[in-house]
Amino acid sequence: MHPFDIKALLQEKHAQHVVLIHFPIALFISGAALDFAAHWTKKNSLAVAAYCNLLLAAVATLPTVATGFVAWQWALEGQHLNGILLMHVIFGLISTLLIWVVWRIHFRVRRVEGMSLPSWRLPLEFVGVVLLGVTGHLGGLLSGVNV
Repeated sequence: MHPFDIKALLQEKHAQHVVLIHFPIALFISGAALDFAAHWTKKNSLAVAAYCNLLLAAVATLPTVATGFVAWQWALEGQHLNGILLMHVIFGLISTLLIWVVWRIHFRVRRVEGMSLPSWRLPLEFVGVVLLGVTGHLGGLLSGVNV
């Protein structure tokens, strides 16, 4: 397959999920890192960058989850959810929910004048990064990359 063959890429049974998953992972990890840096340096520019990354990570989860379910139906032929596949789906949905919760915390604080971010968001973001790592590892096991 030619690397720039768009038709072949779109017809591959799981390629879209494999490509799209990197966006919410990278955006959330960088958003959490920027938020940690903004918390310690008290720089507003880092907080704005963190918010933008978290927003984009949340939005990027939508096509990622959708293509994950499509990959399950096409590439795995809708096999029963058990074992690694079940864990990957559960951790993926929990990670998605956590990304949206973290973004919502930042969104709510930005809308209310004088409100500050709760300090408990930092451990929540750390848990989100760990969950994303576990989910990605399980996905790698499913795809055969992490054998």
